[in-house]
Amino acid sequence: MRAFSVRDAVLEADELDPAQIVSGTPAVSVLELGEGRGIWEITPGVVTDVEHDEIFVVLYGRATIEVEGGPAIEVGPGDVCLLDAGARTTWTVHETLRKVYQAH
Repeated sequence: MRAFSVRDAVLEADELDPAQIVSGTPAVSVLELGEGRGIWEITPGVVTDVEHDEIFVVLYGRATIEVEGGPAIEVGPGDVCLLDAGARTTWTVHETLRKVYQAH
């Protein structure tokens, strides 16, 4: 068992595939907590992704997540979001966003 401040957790830079970047210079960092769990952060910009089955809670920041063939979702501090495996998304990150996630 362990507990720590998610806001103060030190994340490590993670490589973002340049093909995913639509605009801006977004950077990603992560702290892997094991078994599909972790803390993830992204700086402002626009990126695409193919999602895993995931639930996450936004700690801080703001983004619009557009789902191909589906809705656009606005997320911000305290929001919980469910993503379906295989969903093609475009993330427009308005403010550096940090989330705590569980994916599989």
